[in-house]
Amino acid sequence: MNILHLKYAVEVEKTRSINRAAENLFMAQPNLSRAIRELEESLGITIFRRTSKGITVTPQGEEFLQYAKKILAQIDEVEALYQNARTGKQSFSISVPRASYISSAFTEFSKKLDLTKPAELIYKETNSLRVINNILQADYKLGILRYQKPFEQHFKTELYEKGLASELIMEFSYVLVMSEKSPLAEKETIELPDLADYVEIAHADPFVPSLPQLDAKKAELSEFVDKRIFVFERGSQMELLSGNPNTFMWVSPIPAPSLERFGLVQRQCPANQKVYRDMLIYRKGYRLTDLDRLFMEEVNRFKPI
Repeated sequence: MNILHLKYAVEVEKTRSINRAAENLFMAQPNLSRAIRELEESLGITIFRRTSKGITVTPQGEEFLQYAKKILAQIDEVEALYQNARTGKQSFSISVPRASYISSAFTEFSKKLDLTKPAELIYKETNSLRVINNILQADYKLGILRYQKPFEQHFKTELYEKGLASELIMEFSYVLVMSEKSPLAEKETIELPDLADYVEIAHADPFVPSLPQLDAKKAELSEFVDKRIFVFERGSQMELLSGNPNTFMWVSPIPAPSLERFGLVQRQCPANQKVYRDMLIYRKGYRLTDLDRLFMEEVNRFKPI
């Protein structure tokens, strides 16, 4: 067994196809099949089962692949540590929910880079499933996970099984945001029935581990509303809210400069009792870098009190 064998096995698990894995690895399919067979023989286990529907992972294979991913992640971290130290490169990667307080923190964080050194920063807004997968499969170092508090055990189990650690950033309830030209903006406090004649903007890809997506989506939607626009990214939602006074959205509290920039206001809705948590997540054993800590300082500075 060698490092290449580990990479081969992880790629086969990711694609669930020897052919696709071979293409991604730029190698011939027979060579990849032989390498996987040699790996299984050296370990004395079956990692993959070949069926008419494709590749499946055996229970022993799942256990082995968890170790393989941890080993590869540690190798990547060591390589990055010494490569960046040699070149002076500033590296940072994170996946986050679509939240204005986090994007504002990232903007301020970006201003504090050392401009005399090379830098590569990756910032991805996405849903909770991809936040987790980006750390496990795409070599992102950090993620911020958002979930409703009643689903906390679902996520705790998922993080434990995937070998991820977590730290609480903040706990909060959503507020309503809308155009300053919206009739809703005239109300200091909004009740749920007030929303019936308006269009809700909602993210289209909620995720809760072990919960059907339909149920996860229902848990996020306003029961008094039957008109919705589903979006996937924050830029479109801000444009819609700013340009269409008949729209509204449930959001984590937005910093005042962002509200002013887009001509928006946010209002409380006491009837909304849903509580959310934003959690910083990373691989167990990962040590935050100076850049990671600098970013989190800005997040804590911009998060609503």
